[in-house]
Amino acid sequence: MVRNFHRAVRAAALAEGTLVRVDVNGWPVLLARNEGKPYATIDRCPHAGSALSTGRLRRGVVMCPLHGARFELATGRCIGGPYDPLMVFETRLDDEWIAVAVPDRPPGFEHLPLPARN
Repeated sequence: MVRNFHRAVRAAALAEGTLVRVDVNGWPVLLARNEGKPYATIDRCPHAGSALSTGRLRRGVVMCPLHGARFELATGRCIGGPYDPLMVFETRLDDEWIAVAVPDRPPGFEHLPLPARN
């Protein structure tokens, strides 16, 4: 699968310990900065399809807002349940921007977060 880097957000706009949702070349990407390093994963929990960007971040782990599963930002590995790992995207700094390498093909339905229910 071919992946190319695309500018996602200005580096100064991604504060330490925050979760930000951005669309990168059509892909729903969760960006976070932990201990100064930017991380990028798919913004979709593999269990119930909820957007992880509305969850919480603690010590390099993002928690699903729907059911509490926890995933390591660096590896995507689930450490709080028997769920599949998150898709992880490589990041780099590109002229004061955080760039994210996402697939060139469009995301499928299985990559898109489900709408929140009220």
